[in-house]
Amino acid sequence: MTTLIKHMNEDFEMYLRDESRTVGYAENIAFPVTTDEIKEIMKACYADGEKVTVQGGRTGIAAAAVPYGGCILNLSKMNRVLGMRKDENGYYLTVQPGVVLSELRKMIASNNFSMKDWNEESKEVWAEFKKDGAWFFSPDPTETSATIGGMVNCNASGARSFLYGPTRNHVTSVTMVLADGRVITAKRGSNQRATGHTAVFTCDDGSLLEAPIPTYKMPPTKNASGYFAAENMELIDLLIGSDGTLGVVSEIELALLPQPKVIWGTSLLFEDEQSSLQFVDRVRHSVEGIASMEFFDSGALDVLRAQKAKSRAFSALPEIKDFVNTVIYVELHCDDKEQAMERLRGVADVFEAVGGNLEHSWVAMSSKDIERLMFFRHAVPESVNMLIDERKKMDKRIGKVGSDMSVPDEHLFEVVDLYRTTLAEQKLQTATWGHVGNNHLHVNVLPNNMEEHARAKELFKSWAKGICPMGGAVSAEHGVGKLKAPFLTIMYGEDHIEEMRTLKRAFDPKWMLGVGNLFNQQ
Repeated sequence: MTTLIKHMNEDFEMYLRDESRTVGYAENIAFPVTTDEIKEIMKACYADGEKVTVQGGRTGIAAAAVPYGGCILNLSKMNRVLGMRKDENGYYLTVQPGVVLSELRKMIASNNFSMKDWNEESKEVWAEFKKDGAWFFSPDPTETSATIGGMVNCNASGARSFLYGPTRNHVTSVTMVLADGRVITAKRGSNQRATGHTAVFTCDDGSLLEAPIPTYKMPPTKNASGYFAAENMELIDLLIGSDGTLGVVSEIELALLPQPKVIWGTSLLFEDEQSSLQFVDRVRHSVEGIASMEFFDSGALDVLRAQKAKSRAFSALPEIKDFVNTVIYVELHCDDKEQAMERLRGVADVFEAVGGNLEHSWVAMSSKDIERLMFFRHAVPESVNMLIDERKKMDKRIGKVGSDMSVPDEHLFEVVDLYRTTLAEQKLQTATWGHVGNNHLHVNVLPNNMEEHARAKELFKSWAKGICPMGGAVSAEHGVGKLKAPFLTIMYGEDHIEEMRTLKRAFDPKWMLGVGNLFNQQ
């Protein structure tokens, strides 16, 4: 066994869990810093037939990073930016998977990269980048301590995916180490495509990896549920969103976008939920430049009000009057202030048309004011976590149970009615927020005991059965991991799950990687 692999002991216990609060077990752990070290570790594990669970920042809530035995491969020390290039479309950064999103944003904004081992071409491009104006990486999951590798593995997105799409849209190259230590690299726009439903990758040793692509049809909505599959698809898309089951992502190239010249935001306060949904349904088809539309329901606002009254941490939040039932946050990305004003008027017109009062709105036109509204967005889930922590004191097994489902635009009202009707029947406390522009709401059940916790899980299973006939996805941005694996079978059916297993066996014949993620071995 390689010396890069260490035996588990109490010093490494934190790596047995992630933000899902699920706790696993493992015999060994490794912290590689290069692709070559990953290769060495994988070859050793392959020879022994040892299971491998890949980890990044462990911020996921689907338990994909929780080990079920074997070796933990933690990539947090692979946190370097490796280089930069430019073409006619813009700038691209090559990063290791352990780079943290918040740190990457700081580096891009300040042009402060550690250029250790950068080649001269990358350094020349960086010099141009410094002079060429502001750029950014658009995916923005709520947890900014997520690593880029984790975001790639679950095709993460966040609020601004309404305009810019998920992580997949901004990844132009992926290097992956396979279970047996071979390496493949897939590049976007390079004619690396499947032939029909057959993918063929050329490995670093010249050998070929042939794999059958599943034949199911992807849902026409925001989706991070299982393997990307389409006829004649680009091969890179098979690797993105694979939940750590096909290989170990060791290098990623990211496409940057020009920073919008003007970013304005507005929070609109509604007296009832139906009016807020009518607003969303109208405004997303009538106003251009909307980067995000975020939703906060009465349950979420009630929890926030209570925590604001108790905690100084939320003292800077604006007061939320009792009449406010729902808040919709709209963010506009524009070329100049005139365009921003025109689009803001368009948002206001729709707000008034559905019965809104412009006096019941907060508008942010400066970065400081935007940060204040962003603080509101992040304070909602934080306040819910504080509530759950209080309940854990009575029973440490208690945790919130959150959904991550999406549907096509035409089913927004129907899916919200499904949630509200069934929740009323179950009499469970909830707090709902999320990316309503994509019809993607995180409904969070806040159980008081384990009986309510169990009922919530059964309820979510019934929701999966309800949204799939709508053309929905059981996971829109968090991935499937271990916790939502039963939902994936509901979504695609057992025959297509078996197609996924066949694909995985082509990449991982000993069934070593990400055991329990997506589906079980059969």
